[in-house]
Amino acid sequence: MRTDTLAGALPAREHLPVGGVGRPVLDVVVPVFNEEQDLEPCVRRLHAHLARTFPYGFRITVADNASTDRTPQIAARLAATLPEVRSVRLEQKGRGRALRTVWSGSDAPVLAYMDVDLSTDLNALLPLVAPLISGHSDLAIGSRLARSSRVVRGPKRELISRAYNLILRGSLAARFSDAQCGFKAIRREVAERLLPMVEDTGWFFDTEMLVLAERAGLRIHEVPVDWVDDPDSTVHIVRTATEDLKGVWRVGRALATGSLPLERLARPFGDDPRDRELPGVPGGLTRQLVGFCTVGVLSTLLHLALYSGFRLGLGAQLANALALLVSAIVNTAANRRLTFGVRGRDRALRHQAQGLAVFALGLALTSGSLAALGAATGAPAHSAELAVLITANLAATVLRFLLFRLWVFPERTASRDDR
Repeated sequence: MRTDTLAGALPAREHLPVGGVGRPVLDVVVPVFNEEQDLEPCVRRLHAHLARTFPYGFRITVADNASTDRTPQIAARLAATLPEVRSVRLEQKGRGRALRTVWSGSDAPVLAYMDVDLSTDLNALLPLVAPLISGHSDLAIGSRLARSSRVVRGPKRELISRAYNLILRGSLAARFSDAQCGFKAIRREVAERLLPMVEDTGWFFDTEMLVLAERAGLRIHEVPVDWVDDPDSTVHIVRTATEDLKGVWRVGRALATGSLPLERLARPFGDDPRDRELPGVPGGLTRQLVGFCTVGVLSTLLHLALYSGFRLGLGAQLANALALLVSAIVNTAANRRLTFGVRGRDRALRHQAQGLAVFALGLALTSGSLAALGAATGAPAHSAELAVLITANLAATVLRFLLFRLWVFPERTASRDDR
């Protein structure tokens, strides 16, 4: 995976200034391959729509993906005829490659793209880019699967599209509804950080970009669209689906191993209302408490479930020790990633070792509680043991949070507080 991106956090989102002179606000890329029949009517229709309805300066960029027909000549003629149109020639195919090339070199603060067949109704273009212009969102996508979308296409493509998005939800925990609709936009400062991390150069480019953006906590705005299938589409469904599944596996593996520096896509502290400082509350503490409590509840449930299973063949003390050991390892890994925002393998073993030291204190507390219960009642009921463990775990949780924040992850905590 690519990791050569800029250092530091993204700047806070701001509304783009009105009435700017010079560079366009919006750059719409139309990637094409052997589209000599559809290219000119598409570009002229898009140009007329933007000239009539878009209140900011715009540009249309035709990105030719190594066409072998008259597409390059038609694109050059359009660029010579319409001042807001330009053409870019690439000698290699790939929609992702075309978008990366044009977006990386564009000076427009908002970058978009759409398919040459204009299957998506152009009235959705302004709602697509408006949240990016206003500073509300980082990316925007058209969705054919929203409740209010109106879509005309065959059952085969409908089934494939829905199945693909279900795969993304199940395997990569994606929350956006439509990964492959050819109607998307992104703020340029986000693209500068995000594109170097995206490896795919073909049709999976969109999905990879959205998954990484979502995992990094960027805001993705979805716009319901009216969409009419192009019966003459040259997309090879089986080959595209196969490449997409390979991409899902590759991205899922990279996310699981923490090999992507997603923290470089984070917005600065305070850009999210949940991050605003509260009087007397250290920076980042509120979010860390919420994350730690969530992980703690799940870890406690895991501990109790494992204890109940181990208790069937082992004594109470050994069952508790094994259950707490497993849940402690899971708890440290979850808090490392979700509560304190530490990604990658750097110092992972050290953090686990420190987590086990904290686990030893928790073990002493819970084991001592079980021993005290046994001494007091002789043969306590299983429900009484669980009640004592819950109480002891609550006390151990408070101690664990303090030790995690002050000892196990102090550098990350300090860096967040300084922002």
